[in-house]
Amino acid sequence: MELYQLRGFATVAELGHLTRAAEKLHLSQPALSAQIKALEDELGVQLFVRNPAGMALTSAGRRLLPDAMRVLDDAAALHGKARGIRGEVVGHVRLGTLADPEFIRLAEFLARTTERFPLVELELHHEVSGAAFEKVRDGALDASFYYGDLSHPAVESIPLREIVYRVAAPAAWRDKIAGASWEDIAALPWIMAPPISTHHVLATALFVERGRAPSTLIEADNELVIRSLVASGLGVALVRDDLARNGEAAGELAIWPQARLATTLQFIHASEKREEPEIRALAGVIGDVWHDTIASTRTKAPTGPRRRARAG
Repeated sequence: MELYQLRGFATVAELGHLTRAAEKLHLSQPALSAQIKALEDELGVQLFVRNPAGMALTSAGRRLLPDAMRVLDDAAALHGKARGIRGEVVGHVRLGTLADPEFIRLAEFLARTTERFPLVELELHHEVSGAAFEKVRDGALDASFYYGDLSHPAVESIPLREIVYRVAAPAAWRDKIAGASWEDIAALPWIMAPPISTHHVLATALFVERGRAPSTLIEADNELVIRSLVASGLGVALVRDDLARNGEAAGELAIWPQARLATTLQFIHASEKREEPEIRALAGVIGDVWHDTIASTRTKAPTGPRRRARAG
């Protein structure tokens, strides 16, 4: 049997229709039909039956399909290893991204990656920061953008830049917060991110340090949404410094000057994957995209393994 026959078998099984499968494989319908017939003759079993909806797997077809898929996967892995030996980086990476693609320079990162490593396939997953860390730690993601100070031996990181947060209120509350004490600020309604997020951890720490709990809570899972809710007059929140200053300049936000919280934007990946060619390739692209801030961020990081996430 030939790999192209197994690929035809798998594609017809996936789509359930001979014509659509032929189009996907860039074959004529008679050619694909002949491939399926030749495979059935060689195996000695019928793989499909025709029905009004198209093509349905027989009992034998259902039992043999996982084995066919395994052979195709092994063949793809063999080709990938050969390309790696020739110096080409190839692979599939599950990459976590955060809610503000412009801030993490996602477009530039993707453009450079696809230009330099066209055989690396990126599967993007939007994540809340804390969830991104957990998924990299547990193997659900291969790498991710992340901001925060969590640390785990299974996770390594490249610190990219410092992120500063300010306490922001609606512009209409400017006079109310101008000379406000922490007690006054804490008593206002607060907008918080979900508990798993770094944003929530920072805000909670602000209250814990001062022995208070936040007042009326509104929960939002996205920094841009939080900024919008503050601007609309619903409450106060921690807002990223650049968003807070832009909002202040636009007459939408007011910044309470007595709080400044900082954390780090990082690119993280599983420690066990550090030598995999596709992870090394992405780390190289990250270095190019963030060359203007990486060096200064690393000099501010605490002592310890340079590529490990900071202890919180």
